[in-house]
Order: sequence, then structure tokens, then C-alpha cells
Amino acid sequence: MVHREPFWMLVTTEYEDSHDANLADAAARLAAAGTIADVVAILGDTAREIVGSDGIAVVLREGECCHYVAEDAVEPLWRGARFPMSECVSGWAMLNCRAVVIPDIESDPRVPQIAYSRTSMRSLAMVPLGFPEAVAALGAYWCAYIDLNDDIVARLERLAAAATAALNRVSHPQHEPLSR
Repeated sequence: MVHREPFWMLVTTEYEDSHDANLADAAARLAAAGTIADVVAILGDTAREIVGSDGIAVVLREGECCHYVAEDAVEPLWRGARFPMSECVSGWAMLNCRAVVIPDIESDPRVPQIAYSRTSMRSLAMVPLGFPEAVAALGAYWCAYIDLNDDIVARLERLAAAATAALNRVSHPQHEPLSR
């Protein structure tokens, strides 16, 4: 596992390449999102291209469960499935409010091997969404065993920061001042 600064400290307006141009577009769309469903849809539409992964999943926290609500992948993953937070990587990321980078899913005890055994996914990165408490997670998956470089993880974390801002805004809208 790689230790990184908390993801919410990574918001930036500087974008250097096409992945980052896509990140800027996603951040703008997230800033305009009006509902949690909008945030989920935008992440589902954009995350895979931004990080260059073979799959992504958007996971919502529902009590003590993780609900895989959206995905974009080369093969079906877990859309619609629920797992106990204590038994999956998305739950670990939410409970610890930290990113997780796992280059070899078969060697990490946080990975539920039975759930991954039917997929071709071999590496993953998972980031929590929400602050101060994580209410969701965004996972990126690769079909190869790869050592994820800092640039890929930073893009995922910046996307998570934009999604966190959107989730906080749509979950806690500002009240209009009362007119006199």
C-alpha cells in the first residue's frame, strides 16, 4: 500500500496532458452536478478514460455495506452487488478515508479473492469520496499486474477531490436566505 496525502488536498486547476484535459472536463461537469445520481453518472462516464484503466466502479456506502452502483469495464464486475464494508477494498478505503493502491490483488488480504476470481482484473486503485466522512468510493482496475505510477494515482485522487466537492454540495445544499 502506498501512503499519500489525503485526497481532498489535491484539487488543482493545472492540467498538463489529454488525460488531464479530460479531468478538467469531468471536474467542470461535477461542479454542475445537481444530484448524487448525476455525480455517479459523470464518474461512470469519465473515470476510466482519465486514469487509463480497464474498468472503474462507483461504490456508495449504505450503512455497513458497499453498494456497487455503476461501472464501466471491459467485462462485467459487480454492478448491483452489495458487500460488507469490512470485507472489501472499497469499504477499507471508506472506513480509513485513504487511497489504496494494490498492484497484485492476489497478494493483498483486503481483497475478497472469491469476488475477483471470476474477473480478469489483477491490479487496482481505490479512493474514498466524501469528507469528513467517506460516503462513496471510486475504484479503477487493470487486467495486468502493474505498478501504478504516481501520475495515474494523482489523477484518480484529483477526480475524487472534485467528486467529493460535488457530493458535499448536493448532499448539503445551501439554504436560501429568508426574505423579509
